[in-house]
Amino acid sequence: MKTVKIAPSILSADFSKMGEEVLSLQRSGADVVHCDVMDGIFVNNITFGIKMVEDLRKITTLPLDCHLMIVHPEKYVERFAKAGADIITVHWEACQDNLKEVLSLIKSTGVKCGAVINPDTPVEKIEDVIAMCDMVLVMSVFPGFGGQKFIPSALDKLREIRAIIDESGRDIDLEIDGGVTPENVEEIKAAGANVIVAGSAVFKAADRAAVIAQLKA
Repeated sequence: MKTVKIAPSILSADFSKMGEEVLSLQRSGADVVHCDVMDGIFVNNITFGIKMVEDLRKITTLPLDCHLMIVHPEKYVERFAKAGADIITVHWEACQDNLKEVLSLIKSTGVKCGAVINPDTPVEKIEDVIAMCDMVLVMSVFPGFGGQKFIPSALDKLREIRAIIDESGRDIDLEIDGGVTPENVEEIKAAGANVIVAGSAVFKAADRAAVIAQLKA
């Protein structure tokens, strides 16, 4: 089993002190910073964009995992890469038949690439691109807002994708995002996820380090 990495989502952070929040994650043992970029079109919420990533890059050595929940992500890939993203993930639902080309574009910038599917999208939609990904992200809530409840059918998708990854022989991370808690993280990891996105569970905790350690253990 691959090493488990915890990627707190700054969607749940206090935006008025984002720099402090990210440094707190770094001190608390987080492995990755998950940046949820939303445009108000692909999802019904607006968060932040390229400048936030650029500014966070200045203060943290943690990898920046930029999850683009936006339409036409190919228009912004190069700018996010230049801003300091370490990995850029894009939705099948936003790219569809163009997904392979967008993933290739991300790779061409020297940044790791990933494909994302929503809870109502079957694994078969991305099966032909998994081998070219550095990471695959399974949404276990419908994207747009933090604090939602985990959708259990995501576990079956994790098992299916983990089998495809193992068969490929490639070193591909499998990420889960949405509703992860210390109570359900064991079955999530058992299903094959090794990158765990957690927002509310980390940011609402009195002791972030303890929660991150618990999620990782």
